[in-house]
Amino acid sequence: MAAAPAHPQPGPDRAGPAAPSAFGQRPVNTVVEAPCMTVPSPRKWGTLVIACLAMLLLAIDLTVLHQAAPKLVEEMRPSAPQFLWIVDVYGFALAGLLVTMGNVGDRIGRRRLLLIGMTAFGAVSALTAYAPTPEWLIVARALLGVAGATIMPSTLSMIRNAFTDPGERTTAVGIWSSVSALGFALGPVVGGALLNSFWWGSVFLVNVPVAVLIVVVGSVVLPESRNPRPGRLDLVSVPLSVVGVIAVIYALKTAAHDGVAGAGVWVAAVAGLVSLVLFTRRQTRLAEPLIDVRLFGHRAFSGAVGANVVCIFSMLAASLAFAQYFQLVLGWSPLVSGLAGLPGGLGAAVGGALASPLVTALGRARVVAFGLGLSAAGFVMYGQVDMDTGYAYMMTAMIITSMGTGFTFAVTNDTILASVPRERAGAASAIAETAQEMGGALGIAVLGSVLNGAYRNNLRLPAEVPADAADQIRESLGGALETAAALPARLAGTVTETARQTFVDSMQMTVMTGAVLLALLAVAALPTLRGVPKVIAEVDLDDQGRAQDGPVAAR
Repeated sequence: MAAAPAHPQPGPDRAGPAAPSAFGQRPVNTVVEAPCMTVPSPRKWGTLVIACLAMLLLAIDLTVLHQAAPKLVEEMRPSAPQFLWIVDVYGFALAGLLVTMGNVGDRIGRRRLLLIGMTAFGAVSALTAYAPTPEWLIVARALLGVAGATIMPSTLSMIRNAFTDPGERTTAVGIWSSVSALGFALGPVVGGALLNSFWWGSVFLVNVPVAVLIVVVGSVVLPESRNPRPGRLDLVSVPLSVVGVIAVIYALKTAAHDGVAGAGVWVAAVAGLVSLVLFTRRQTRLAEPLIDVRLFGHRAFSGAVGANVVCIFSMLAASLAFAQYFQLVLGWSPLVSGLAGLPGGLGAAVGGALASPLVTALGRARVVAFGLGLSAAGFVMYGQVDMDTGYAYMMTAMIITSMGTGFTFAVTNDTILASVPRERAGAASAIAETAQEMGGALGIAVLGSVLNGAYRNNLRLPAEVPADAADQIRESLGGALETAAALPARLAGTVTETARQTFVDSMQMTVMTGAVLLALLAVAALPTLRGVPKVIAEVDLDDQGRAQDGPVAAR
């Protein structure tokens, strides 16, 4: 079925064509007025390399702190609430500002925004590495999140604008997705290697030379691109989106850690949902919305976003469970645990790279369904992991799961980007990445709660264990091992073995829940993405700023 226009009609607040520079010509490397203009091939592929390197840095930074946490706690001695803020505030700031920064990039230029953000990221990384107090570290991590929010949507939107050929664009997005997945796997390895020889701040200080390299090379290589008719940035929508996203993610994370009984969870949840409802209603009335909510009326767009949410929902919950399994059940060091997870990143990288030729052969719907089905099969294999399972089996399951994830994200991200004109690529990128942040928080909250609840409810302790010790043992596997160490030797061994086995049983149930969700999504992907072309043609704005019709998405 032919696609309907997926973008808002022009309104009175649309700006005219961009003005010439003071010298009477366009700024060097700027491609803003001719959507069909092509970027020279060397610069185009150079843009992909820089975008991938920037995304690799961000992906590593998202996971590297987990490895540094024990040393950080030992040296800085933050309180429990301070530690939670140190870990979480980066993600809050990042997720809350993605939509706003994606729109800012569309207006001021994605190249400019990326270079500003990367400069700030390098400078704040140095401040973070040498933070003298927990309060300083919390503020620095928040600023890192703000800088990350300027970089993340810029990378994908620059790829969207540099690669005008639909086939090349699909390949480029697949490579970008591969590098992103590899970065998540490399984070624990990089962190573990640095922490073997240096203090906890080294995991942040290593960002500085990479950021400098990206800024220097990017200043020469990256072409500029922006929306030539951006309109005004709605100053009411910005705080509504920020408050809505941050409050919902805060409520989900707090519920996962402390349960749903606390008043703070409900206050945050209500505030977030009300803000998001008001934000959504406002977007339907603006000529230039931050998010064109009408895009979600197209099956291809909403199906691709939904696939991202559910996929990351399951993946992050499994990652959390296996991080504990490797270290607390098998007793591996953080570095060995990080290395053990590396095949997963490599598998996702291979899947992302192979997605483009598979789309040519099978079509988008079948590749996404195939990828989700592979991930579901890998989760079923995860569900058989026990106390004495060999690493070869786990690695096989890891590669199968991650290759499926690579196929899925490469195609869905390309579908999301191709569903909007290049001029609005920053906003589309922000939608995709915000959905993943929300899906990750939801996965940890829901499946993390399933894991913790199953462990707590199924744990059977010897009657000799004191009541106060039993409460700590039931709280978490980490707490169980620490508490058991203080018990008499005979009792400690029994408690440790029981806690580990109960955790593994609970982990099996959790990953099987994820397997069911992924399998259902694989089935749903076939009708949802049916009719989406293998090669999605360019969608440009006409002279009045309207999105021209094209085979973007089937209803």
